[in-house]
Amino acid sequence: MTKAKSNSNTQEVEIKFKVDDLKVLAQKLRSSGFKIKTKRTHEFNILFDFPDAKLRKRSEVLRIREYGKQWTVTYKGKGKAGPHKTRTELETEVSDGQQLAVIFEAIGLKPSFRYEKFRTEWTDGKGAVVVDETPIGNIAEIEGKAAWIDRMAKQLGIAKAEYSTKSYIDLFLEWKSMHKSNAHEMTWDEIKTSKQQH
Repeated sequence: MTKAKSNSNTQEVEIKFKVDDLKVLAQKLRSSGFKIKTKRTHEFNILFDFPDAKLRKRSEVLRIREYGKQWTVTYKGKGKAGPHKTRTELETEVSDGQQLAVIFEAIGLKPSFRYEKFRTEWTDGKGAVVVDETPIGNIAEIEGKAAWIDRMAKQLGIAKAEYSTKSYIDLFLEWKSMHKSNAHEMTWDEIKTSKQQH
């Protein structure tokens, strides 16, 4: 989620699915009553972890995100198993993400993974659909209450078999294995360089 929340403890419920045609999805969203909340905006994310990967081992996430001109810091707890990804999310806006990254490193945290995308946010007032154009393909997320997610997915023609609850780092590792890529991070520069080396 990209909306900044202060002192919040919320349950994030979402599913991801692959997008074959961005224009077709946009048409379906409009016909389903969705409107664009945030136009296509560049997003850059850095995950931080301890040198022993303690957070990753516990399936937790600590992230600094730059979304347009807005910086946020987010903690995500371990997700619960099920057809939807459900996990605790704590998020707040920060004024200087670069300085926060310096603070994290000063206390022993290290950047563990970087990924970028262009994100467009849609909403119908009840939930959100975010459409991400990433270096490994186009992926969308449906965020809201579980029943609403299922209803919207059906309306958009997304079968439950197409649901994914994987994180972007997991999707990247799958893509890396499938394409035999030596890219280490999900950025356009990194993936372009890895393709040139093949």
